[in-house]
Order: sequence, then structure tokens, then C-alpha cells
Amino acid sequence: MSDIFKSIKYFFLSLKEKSLQEKLKHTTKRSFTNKTSKTIFGSSVEVNINTQTQGIIAKVKEDVTTIINKVNCDPNELLNYIKAAKTPVYKLTNADKLLAVIKEEEGLIYEQKGFAALYLSIITGRGIEFKTPPMFILRDGEIDKYYMLHNFYRWFSLKSDLPGFEYDVQKKFKKFIVDESDNLLKSFSMEDIISLKEAIARDQEASEFVINYTKAQEGSKKVLDKIKNDGGANI
Repeated sequence: MSDIFKSIKYFFLSLKEKSLQEKLKHTTKRSFTNKTSKTIFGSSVEVNINTQTQGIIAKVKEDVTTIINKVNCDPNELLNYIKAAKTPVYKLTNADKLLAVIKEEEGLIYEQKGFAALYLSIITGRGIEFKTPPMFILRDGEIDKYYMLHNFYRWFSLKSDLPGFEYDVQKKFKKFIVDESDNLLKSFSMEDIISLKEAIARDQEASEFVINYTKAQEGSKKVLDKIKNDGGANI
């Protein structure tokens, strides 16, 4: 995942969130509560009481930073951490092509139900299941560490019980990402919109974390290269 791609994705999600925010201005319902926050609406005013959510987000950043510093952001070490937490990890030949059948990408696959779950259970050798837990599916071979970090961060957020990862929310999120028509927006309830904003926030947080980590690494590399080249005299 290149820096340019990450930046574009981050910007794109921000635009999507703005369209949801505009829809919220026309709602008549006064409040909505999810598992870690409460949103209250008044006359064109929105108050989001999310102290618990913000606390978890801060803890996720702190914990992920500690983990990646400990393992030097090694993708295989991150996968070992995921396995140790009892999240299934599968390496499949042509994983990208197999996952394209259900419009999924390599990396973290959220909870699935119905046909998608059945398909995943078959290709991973889990048997016959119509509901599958979150899992990782990847091809064998070298894994880009920044791509892995983005997936790891989202996985850690999911394990930390942040909102936005629920099955129904993620299903609507995928649909919304590729379709922003008026008819689709009109079909969303206030609960749908706030839940979608949470899903967007989780993806943005992961993208922002990776971008900041990348910048820090590039800055550190430049300093190290300068030390090697001139002994650090001009640092």
C-alpha cells in the first residue's frame, strides 16, 4: 500500500463522511447510543458523548505502538501475535483471486454470514459453516509491512471492542464505499448513518496511524543515512 494510495483513501473516506453528516442534519430523531458512545441531536446541533470511545482509541494507539516497536513491525511477528490471540490465519495460493469472488481483499476478513461464510469455510478447510469469525487470509510469500500494519491496527481495534465492526455495519459500509447515490442515502436510518461514521472512523484511524508511522520511519532512515555518510557532523 503506497503512501499516495493511503492518502487518497483517507481523503476519500473523509468526503464520504461529510455526505453522511449532511444527511444527519435532516433527521428528526434526537439521540442514538452504541456500545461506547452516545450522540444527541438538537436544532442543527450534534453533541457526541464519546469519552469511552476516545479512551479506547488512545489505548489502541498506545498498545499497537508498543507491539510494533517490540517486533520492529515485522509482518510475520504481527501474524504470530494475531494467531496467539486465537484469530484464525490462513495462507492460500491465489488468495486474492479466491477472495475476489466474495468481493473481499487479502488481510483481515470481518465476521461473515450466509453464502460468504460458507464460501470462506470451504476454501479455508473449516468445513461447512454459515457464520465465520474474523480471520486473516493471505497468500504465501513476503507481506508488505505497511499493508500488514493497516490490517493489524484494524484487527486490534476490533479486538478492543470499538464500534463500527459489526456485521450489519460492515455490510452497509462496503456498499456505501462504492455507491453514494441519493437513493442509497435515503435508505439509511439515523442509526445506520452514525454506525457508518464509526466504520469510516476506524478505517481512517488505521490509515492515519500507518501514514504517521511511515513518516517517522522515513525521517529516522534519513537521519541514519546522514550519520553513515558524514558521521553526523551536520545533524
